[in-house]
Amino acid sequence: MWIDGLKLRLRLGRKSAGDCFWGQSNFFPALEKEIKNLVGKIKNIPDEKQIQQDKKILDYMRAMEMAVVISEEAGEEEKFEAQGLNIRLHRKKIDAVDENGHDIDYRYKDPKDPLQLVFICAMWLTGFDAPTVSTLYLDKPMKDHTLMQAIARANRVTPFKINGVEKRNGEIIDYYNVFRNMKQALADYALGSKEPSEAVEMPVEEKSELFKLLDEALELGHTFCLGQGIDLEIIIRTGETFKKIDLFKRYADILVEKDARRNEFIIYENTITSLYEACKPEILGAAWDRTRAAVAAFQYLRGILEGINRGQDLESARLKVAELLDQSVITVGKADHIKLPPPRYSAISEGKTWDLSKMDFEKLKAEFKDKKYKNIEIAVLRSFIADKLEKMLKQNATRSGFAQRFQAIIDNYNAGSTGNENYFEDLVKFAESLKAEEERHIREGLTVDELELFDMLKHERVTAAEEKKIKLAAQALLRRLVEERPRVLVQDWHKDTQTRAKVKSVVEEVLDKELPPVYERELFQAKCKAIFDLIDRYASEGLKWAA
Repeated sequence: MWIDGLKLRLRLGRKSAGDCFWGQSNFFPALEKEIKNLVGKIKNIPDEKQIQQDKKILDYMRAMEMAVVISEEAGEEEKFEAQGLNIRLHRKKIDAVDENGHDIDYRYKDPKDPLQLVFICAMWLTGFDAPTVSTLYLDKPMKDHTLMQAIARANRVTPFKINGVEKRNGEIIDYYNVFRNMKQALADYALGSKEPSEAVEMPVEEKSELFKLLDEALELGHTFCLGQGIDLEIIIRTGETFKKIDLFKRYADILVEKDARRNEFIIYENTITSLYEACKPEILGAAWDRTRAAVAAFQYLRGILEGINRGQDLESARLKVAELLDQSVITVGKADHIKLPPPRYSAISEGKTWDLSKMDFEKLKAEFKDKKYKNIEIAVLRSFIADKLEKMLKQNATRSGFAQRFQAIIDNYNAGSTGNENYFEDLVKFAESLKAEEERHIREGLTVDELELFDMLKHERVTAAEEKKIKLAAQALLRRLVEERPRVLVQDWHKDTQTRAKVKSVVEEVLDKELPPVYERELFQAKCKAIFDLIDRYASEGLKWAA
């Protein structure tokens, strides 16, 4: 039996197929029973937040599809009917094709498809690859290549994420002690000349090893944090800490002071969260309350860092961390209860939803002097600039010099060449230059796209009259490319040799007519090539001017 743990974790007891999954009136009576139980539970829950959580689970269970996958054989209907079972219902589902033409194989491999749980009798044990399978239940004897191929179903990695974490390992629940055959299978199919008696690295380990690795990762993470003056153990020792958001602001201020420090913390948190996810669902038990509290502290602090770096998307960051923390209450000891609220990003980056055109730079510098957590203020401003600069670079490819200047400011600070006061002032000055650059097209009397072409065509040693002609050339070229008929930038023009040649010819014709004589042959050809390469890149990336 397989269960896709990236979508749902169901801890199934050892139930016979007839008891649980082969009902005459319904495919899976056990699921229907669980849904009824959950509906009854919701009616008696006083906590509104818990009600909403359970309703999400209920909606998920109602939408989820399951299937039994079994090889077809002659006379199967009579065979199953003799046991009081109806194979026709399952055979219909196996053979069905949905409205998109997708069969059951395709649907199961799609992580977003409602088909999320399959029970395998014979088919798909070999020759079937589904990377999103993360939990595999074994309840039949297997050995040799069949065993190797079966466990391969759960050991694939995939970028598909659950709770923001990529799948990096699978889980196998062995009801039949199948893994007594693992070493022999490895010797036959994976180890070449090695004997089964030789020491080999098993591809499958007891899950208890994951808990040890999680404990080690937490210990290393705590050691790193203590070295930076961050004591996350306080959060585990007292239930009041999460109410003291100022403490987390202080910790975040320490981490964002240097990029290397922040990045190292993220590595520790990534490792901890990945191991924590791999330890589910056992880790959700009461015996692991303290461990969960420690994991939550790392995740909470990471969430605050995310909020600082994505100041324009605070609400989504808040929701992401709330999801990571399972919106739960973690119990430590007999009496202490640590309630995990959503991070208050607004308390950290309040008022930082800036409009560059309206920014008061002098006021910004004056306010910075009185800020308690200056590193956070710097990080928020830097994040805003980085986001704005990225958008401006997409508008105009000639602005690469701004990116180089911005990186130089960051590198100088990380190298210790400037203090945070000077660093903040350098960032403010850079933001001022970005504002001037963003408004330059107005001063030049051009649209944003016309300015980009003008910048590409510009020549340093030209008179005012010649510069005016260059502007007119930029306007004429853009008009010919996107407005005039016959159309030049037709659908997928960059994929065809003839249409590419046509676009290149149009660029040369317009520029030859409009540019001033100062553009000698070699310079003219270089400018034409640069313009064509820019248009070609935008078309291949589906960006502006693409048909």
